[in-house]
Parts: sequence; C-alpha cells; structure tokens
Amino acid sequence: MKKRPTKKRPTRDSKSTGALAGRRKTLPPAVSKAKASAKDFEAVLRLIDASRTRAVAAVNTALIELYWKIGQFISRRIAGAGWGQGTVEALAEHIRRQQPNARGFSASNLWRMMQFFETYRDLSKLAALLRELPWSHHLAILSRCKRDEERQFYLQRAIIERWSLRELQRQLNGALYERVALAGPNLAPALRDTRPEAAAIFKDSYLVEFLNLPIEHSEADLEQALIEQLRKFLIELGRDFCFVGRQFPLQVGRRDFAIDLLFFNRALNCLVAFELKIEEFQPEHLGKLEFYLEALDRNVKKPHEQPSIGVLLCATRDHEVVEYALSRAASPALVAEYQTRLPDRKLLQAKLHDFYAFAESQAGAQSPRKLKRTTKRSV
Repeated sequence: MKKRPTKKRPTRDSKSTGALAGRRKTLPPAVSKAKASAKDFEAVLRLIDASRTRAVAAVNTALIELYWKIGQFISRRIAGAGWGQGTVEALAEHIRRQQPNARGFSASNLWRMMQFFETYRDLSKLAALLRELPWSHHLAILSRCKRDEERQFYLQRAIIERWSLRELQRQLNGALYERVALAGPNLAPALRDTRPEAAAIFKDSYLVEFLNLPIEHSEADLEQALIEQLRKFLIELGRDFCFVGRQFPLQVGRRDFAIDLLFFNRALNCLVAFELKIEEFQPEHLGKLEFYLEALDRNVKKPHEQPSIGVLLCATRDHEVVEYALSRAASPALVAEYQTRLPDRKLLQAKLHDFYAFAESQAGAQSPRKLKRTTKRSV
C-alpha cells in the first residue's frame, strides 16, 4: 500500500514573520476588547450640552442685536421722516408677505423693539447685560419697571441668579426691588464689618408664598413646607446656597441640639444656619442662635471654611428692637422676615416714590451750598 506523500507546509521567512507581527501590533483601536466606561459616554454628553448652550446663547445674542437695530431704525425714522403708527403697521405687513416664516415681527412687537432701543440707548454700561437675557425677559422688565435703577436691578439679578421667565415674573410681582431699596438686611456688626459682601447676598425679607401656609401655622408646619418646596426656597435664597440638612444635630457636652435648617453658601464659603420663628422677633432668640454658631465653628466647620453665619427667620419684627439686639451681638448673624403672601406692590411703590422724592429734595437743598463752596475754591 502506497503512502500518500505528505505536503510540506510553507515556511515563513523571518521577514514575513516580522511583517505580520508588525501588522498585529498596529491594529486599529476598533478591534480592541477594552470596554468604554459610562464616564466616557457622559463626557461626550457634556460636550454636546456645552455646545448646545453656546449655540443657544449665540442665537439669543444675535436676536437681541437684531431687535436693537430694528428698534433703532424705527426710532430714527419716526424722529426724522415722520413715521407713524400706520407706517409701522405697513412695515409689519411687508415683513409678513416677504418673510412668511419669520416670527416676532408684528406691529406691536416692532413698537416694543423701538421702546427697547429708546429705553437703553443712553445706558451704555448695560449693553453687555442686554445680550445675556432672552427677549421674553426684556419684555417683562420693560412692561413692569419705571426707573433705570429698577431695570438694571432686575437685569443683573436675572442674569446672576439665572431666573426663568416665571421666576422673574414672580420677583416682579413680589416687588423685590422695592423691598431691597427700602430696607437692607439687618446685619450684626460682626457680620457687616467682616463680611460686607453679605449685604448683597441676604435679604431683609424672604417671600415664601409658594408654601401655601394657613395664617395659623406652627414652626413644624413652616419647616416641613420649606423642605417640601426646597427647590423654590433655594431659588428665593439665591443660587449660591446649597442645602445641608434639616434638624441638623449638634452635641455639646452631654446634651443634644438641632438646627432647624442648615445651608452652605459657596460665595461666602461658610455654613449658614436658619432658625425659624413663627412669632415676632425677641432679643433672646439671638442667644440661642449664637450658641449654635459657636458649636458649628468648633465641631462642624472645616479648616478652609469661613466662620458660620446665622439667620433668624421670623414672622414679624420691630426694626428698632432688632437694631438694639444686633448692635452688641458678637456673632455674624442677621434677622430677616418671611412673608407668606405677596406684598402690596402699589404701596411699596408709593413708599419708594416718597423716598426718591425726599432724596431729591435733600440733594436740591444741598446743591446751592456745594455750588457756593466750589465758586470760592475756583476764585
């Protein structure tokens, strides 16, 4: 029986073997068995979100600049060429026929563009702020604010706090500008002297109408409602506040204590303790709050953090009593009021009008003396 001849397998020389090995080493990453992590995918999502945010901001900037230029054009035509209401309505109709897909160019909106330009054309310092807010925010501010200072206030707050249109309208309804202008926060000297920036972070009164509390309510009811509506309360406090806990435990000696609500403020880099009182402010309330702040600084505060700040949030307070009580307070604290109902905006506006009128009369009474002193110096 004949044996079949065995076929010799082709041998690979060293060159071909080396070339193959080289190809194996340079295989593309696609054939790698390594698995991408969820963090890698999230990084890509963050890039997409960041790009979308920049795109939306760019579109908004271009839109505001367009409305500004249209408002400027109409304003100059009215002043120089005698344009009237009929001409602006004809312009709106012309835009509708020539650009049927364009939105936001009705006659009423064209008049608002002119108002937008004429309101801010002499306020060059606000030019950068105007581009950062959507048109809907500008319409809300233009329709509700009467003074340049008031408009600037809401422009800056809306940008810093990143208010939605609904939140901006809520603050307008709550007369935030009038409340801030008529009364700043009641700060203890230890807070006012060491952390002057706190005056711009804390408020004299906090509007919590969203809690829907009955007129008669307990401290437990107030605390529970604030926790249930924590997101809205954080918006009311300001964007740099972060929630730490409720009934935050403190142990001093052999006794246990608890802070009603504890927050951290990123701008101030410190813990902020809120003590809730459903009755009128009493001077003895400060003693307990100062005790809590001492315990926080000794046992809870981290080495890189600033001394803790305390807020007494009361239903009502006598401003003179508060001033006396805070004048000798050794701890950085303040007394604020919470309001469960929208304030009477017209009443606050009337008070603010009287305030401005008094300030202007005082300035007018002083101007002759200033003029006289200036004249003497020039001579």
